[in-house]
Parts: sequence; C-alpha cells; structure tokens
Amino acid sequence: MREHWVIPDIHGCAKTLQALIEELIQPSKHDWIYFLGDYIDRGPSSKEVIDYIIYLQKEQYNIRTLMGNHEDFLLKSYDEEINLKSVLGLKKKNRKKEEWFFHGGKDTMKSFKVVNLKDFPAEYLDWMKNLEYFIELENFLLVHAGFNFRSEDPFEDKSSMLWIREYDIDNEKIGNKRIIHGHVPVSLEFIDMSLKSNTYQFIDLDNGPYMTTREGFGNLVALELNTLEYKVQYNLDI
Repeated sequence: MREHWVIPDIHGCAKTLQALIEELIQPSKHDWIYFLGDYIDRGPSSKEVIDYIIYLQKEQYNIRTLMGNHEDFLLKSYDEEINLKSVLGLKKKNRKKEEWFFHGGKDTMKSFKVVNLKDFPAEYLDWMKNLEYFIELENFLLVHAGFNFRSEDPFEDKSSMLWIREYDIDNEKIGNKRIIHGHVPVSLEFIDMSLKSNTYQFIDLDNGPYMTTREGFGNLVALELNTLEYKVQYNLDI
C-alpha cells in the first residue's frame, strides 16, 4: 500500500527536513509526500529547503506542494518592491517588505545571498507562484492555515487558506472530510491528542521547528494518512 505523508511548516530548516525524509520516512517513489507550505523564513536555510524539494520533484518522487503565508509574504513584498514609486524624488517605503523582514524575511534573504529584494532569483519566485492552495483527498483536506466557513464557498477564499487562525468548521461544506493544516504552532502533546481523538475535526501538525527553546516544540513532524502514525525529527539546524 502506498504511504501518504504530510509535512507542515519547515521554516528554513533544511537539515531537519532531509533527516526526516531520508532517515525516518524513507519514502519509495510509489509513496506521496504533501507539503503544507512555509518553506522559508526564521530558519537558516530557506534556499536549501526549496532546493531539496525541487530535487525530490526532479527525481520523480510524488510531491505536492502548498502555498504558505510566508511564501505569500515574499511574493507580495517583491511585487511591491518592483512597483514602488518616488514622490518628490524620495522613494516610498515598502511596508510589506518591512513586515516580512520582521517575521523572518531577513533570514531568507541571507540564505539566498540577496541584498536587494529586486534581485531575488526569478526561478524561485516562479516556483512559489505555482504552489497549490489546498489539496482534496478521499478523507482529508490539506491546507496551510484553514478555511473561511462564513463564505458560501470556503474554497474561494485563498487568503484565509494562508492566514486564518481560528474558524468554526461546517462539515457539510467540505463533505465531512477532516482538515489537516499547519500555520499555528502547537505542542507535540496537542498533536498526539488530536490524532487520537474522534472529536477533533482538524489536525494541526505545526510543532514550530524553529522554537527550539520552548518545551514540547522545536520539531518537524510528518503524518502518514493511512495509519495516522507520525514521525518526529528534532531540529538539526538551530
């Protein structure tokens, strides 16, 4: 039987990701790996994370990749930087870039060895632009953050898929499927509890791999969908 692995927010922790896949998961090319977004920022090796995923894709592993809010941050910061206009000879500030830098964008710029955002490599921007917003499977919906169930069609609100933090699930709108997401760091204890509970309609897999000084956090988790068993890789980057 094919295994189906879900990996949440990686945040620039390339060594941790590689160890999780090559030492703990050890996927065959018949298996599937689904990434929930947030490949960049906070950790030291954002470029290496994307390079490794691209390597897996080129090696013909079955990979599907979602957009995270941090990729959205970068793309919008880049667009604003390109379109900045001057007023009375003075260039306007890129407020989006300042916000992105505050949330880990500086680490990504350093990883890519880029000083000016306008020089960010186009091939990586294109890769991010082609990321999916959600993945629908037989029993699960995979998304970075969640869905806006106040909308008549929660699949139309792409912003909520990247940014929403709290929501009440309307099962009828999603065919009674269970939602698996990242975005909001939770403890290993909470992840374990939600997997063993029949009452939780969602599974949050984000253990905040960059949060290495906080007890119960700081790991990268992978969940196998057939068995709901999970692997935990402690951080090797920070």
